[in-house]
Amino acid sequence: MPADSPLKLPALDPAEVTTSIGSNYPEPFKLRVATRCKQRLGDALGLKSFGVNLSTLPLGAVSALRHWHSHEDEFIYVLKGELVLVTDDGEQVLAAGTCAGFPAGKADGHCLVNRSKKVAVYLEVGTRHPEDVVTYPDDDIVGRTSPKGRRFTRKDGMPY
Repeated sequence: MPADSPLKLPALDPAEVTTSIGSNYPEPFKLRVATRCKQRLGDALGLKSFGVNLSTLPLGAVSALRHWHSHEDEFIYVLKGELVLVTDDGEQVLAAGTCAGFPAGKADGHCLVNRSKKVAVYLEVGTRHPEDVVTYPDDDIVGRTSPKGRRFTRKDGMPY
């Protein structure tokens, strides 16, 4: 779009959306996703029922701790590069133009890892449910949705 005709909502240029780097995981988990970049397009557009993120994983970066959601569906679509999808069944490579979906309540922990030699970009879409609980099968952490965002505790309920 030409500079003299800027986009107005309900449209936007993703390049104008603030990029957040890392995550709100507590220590010692925060470091694992320290280089992950997200542009929260759904928030910028005022979407309430589902979120849409344009996510970038530099070389060696991980999308999240391996996890699954009790009440939220997730969908990812690889736009650029190559990512390794890690699930309970093992690993598989996702190239640009491929996608994956994770139904709510299916106890199949998943995450994406960039083991390639190039930056990878993917679109992440997920529902928003007020009772969602995120289970992390490999780590002593649980995430619960709250009015102030996702809050984390140990699996026994103790805070970090």
